This record gives sequence, C-alpha cells and structure tokens, in this order.
Amino acid sequence: MRVIRGRGPDRVSDREITAAMLRETGETGEPAFRAWTPHRQIAFGRRDTRASRYDEAVAAAESSGFPALERSVGGRAVAYTGTTVAFASAVPLDDSRAGLDERYEAATTAVVRALRTLGVPARRGEPPKSYCPGDHSVQAGGKLCGLAQRVRKSSALVSGVVVVTDRDEIAEVLVPIYDAIDVPFDPESVGSVDTAGGPADPEAVCRALEDVFVDDATPRLEDASDLA
Repeated sequence: MRVIRGRGPDRVSDREITAAMLRETGETGEPAFRAWTPHRQIAFGRRDTRASRYDEAVAAAESSGFPALERSVGGRAVAYTGTTVAFASAVPLDDSRAGLDERYEAATTAVVRALRTLGVPARRGEPPKSYCPGDHSVQAGGKLCGLAQRVRKSSALVSGVVVVTDRDEIAEVLVPIYDAIDVPFDPESVGSVDTAGGPADPEAVCRALEDVFVDDATPRLEDASDLA
C-alpha cells in the first residue's frame, strides 16, 4: 500500500496530490493512504457556493485569516487551522456501484479505533447543528470527525477531517460562515481531540490513523513534497 506523508507546498498542489492518488489507485490497483495537516483554509462544498450570500461567507473566512477554497467532495464548510488533520484512503474497485455503505462503515470504525488508541472516548454520530452535518461522523464531547466519499469507475476515496486542537478558533470562524450559507450551526457542537482527552499533537493523530487504516498491509512510504 502506498502511504503518502506530508503536504504539498500550497493549497492547490496539496489537493492535487490526493486527486492523483485516487486516479493512480484506479490505474494500478494499489490502495493508498495519506493523513496530513492541510494548509490553513476554509474548504467550501458545492452546495455552499450556490447560497445567495456565499460571497459574505468567503469574506468572513478571509477576514479571519482563512483563505477560501472550493472542494468537489464532501458537504458543508470545514475549517483547517494548520493543526487540523485530513485523511484519505483510496481503494481499487471492481464494481463502482457496490460497496458504498461498507466503505463508510469500515472507515468510520477505523477512525473510532484510531482515536481510542489516543485515549479519546470516540463513538459514532454527531451533536445537533454540527459543522458539515452528515450521517458519517465521529464524536467525543463534540464533533471530532466527518467523512465523505468520492467514487470513480475503478477506484473510491473515503476521506475525512479530524479536529485535533484549536476548537475555539474553528467554532468562532464558522459562526458567520454558516449564518451566510443559511445552515444551522451551534459552535458548542465543535469538539477536538485534545479537549476529549487525547494529545494536542497532529502528528500523533496522523500516525494513529495510518496504523489502523494500513493495518497489516506492507506500506510503501512516499513524501508529498516529491509528488507536488
């Protein structure tokens, strides 16, 4: 299994690394995984961009020092502070019409297991009015992680975001953003690994996720800076 560590030199190239990972898994049949800390940003979903006050949401993000980026997968706006961990697991497919729910279940279970190894009492689900609300989430004293999935003809990507620390900053910046895109949001719904009893260490979270997702596969390590 390919295991990619680190991030690209900028937000656009970093996103392309994950897109290429998904594409190459489909071409070669080799699964791949990466867990890393993306650059500081607010990643908006497609539905966000159709909101009548989307320009206000972007302005609110950027006035707080969060560059705005639009993503093609996932739900609503998510904040990355620089300590926030993202992960992506690419798997080859024989039939793109099968296995969607099973992949979500396996990935959610893996996130719960990884966080529990760090001392976090993680469980499935999310509080009401959470950021990026969805059916596939993990919580512990607030929402810690949300998952999304992208399916192509010969590969699928299950990805997610884990709030490690900076929960107050994330909650504060998302309040005006969610108001502008007209989505209910309770800032108290934001959790983090450190406030749930785990380490305030993004690298520790990356390695815990990597250990569980890679499991007993043989990792082939690559550096993201070499792929950008």
